[in-house]
Amino acid sequence: MNAAFARAMWRVLEPLHGVTYFAPECIAAFKATGLRGYWMGYFAGRAAPLGPVGPSVVEAVFYNFHPEMVRRAIPDAWTFATPTTILDTRRTAAANVLRTLSPDLTDAAPKALPALTAAIAAAPVSGRTLFAANRDLPPADRPEEALWQAVTTLREHRGDGHFATLLTEGLDACEAVVLFAADTGTPPEMWRDFRRWSETDWTTAQSRLIDRGLLTESSKPTEAGRALRTHIESRTDTLAATAYHGIPGIETALEVLLPAARAVETAGLANSADFLRAGKV
Repeated sequence: MNAAFARAMWRVLEPLHGVTYFAPECIAAFKATGLRGYWMGYFAGRAAPLGPVGPSVVEAVFYNFHPEMVRRAIPDAWTFATPTTILDTRRTAAANVLRTLSPDLTDAAPKALPALTAAIAAAPVSGRTLFAANRDLPPADRPEEALWQAVTTLREHRGDGHFATLLTEGLDACEAVVLFAADTGTPPEMWRDFRRWSETDWTTAQSRLIDRGLLTESSKPTEAGRALRTHIESRTDTLAATAYHGIPGIETALEVLLPAARAVETAGLANSADFLRAGKV
């Protein structure tokens, strides 16, 4: 499969995975385990496959959050709930939400799972920490839960490749967010709040990008900046496509999961920017 297929797959995987962050039922489920506040649930839920790791590990593998934001949640989260409890909670809650939004998922899951499972087994693991940790989790019994975990594992495979590309291109955590915001035209203050970068962090990162010729003095992307963003997305797609080469039935998996992904988007649970604008975190 080529990069275009990997991007099409990402557009389906991302909303299915993302209910764990945006669905009120999932947020409430994390709080019910004892985790305090939205962000502790986010960091603990996503990091739980790694075990009770420290904040530096989470900072490294999540890449674009301010270190102090991570440290407000980790390692304290592990004193409120164990990684095993958190893993069970996030998988069950996410599957329940998907089942409610898309009742046909019960029939779709068995059709999609064999190809997704084969893709996970075939995907290269070197350098992909979050993918490896999710890949090694024990399988779920219920098909919808197994599907959500498979979707999540492949989503993290793509994410690991994306972060590797940012690192290769010499963009640090804050610079990556600054360039993304400039290229997409989304408000800087929104992303500062969402990743907890201070105004000083942000303007200093802008200055570094201006010095590299990637932003103008008015903090708009230059031609070189736009070209770099295009390259980053293209390279991310190419690296993600390595999971799908020669996998029988992978196109069918994409097709049968598309209605569920659309149901998530229709429910307004697929976009982190919209979620932040609505004041839900």
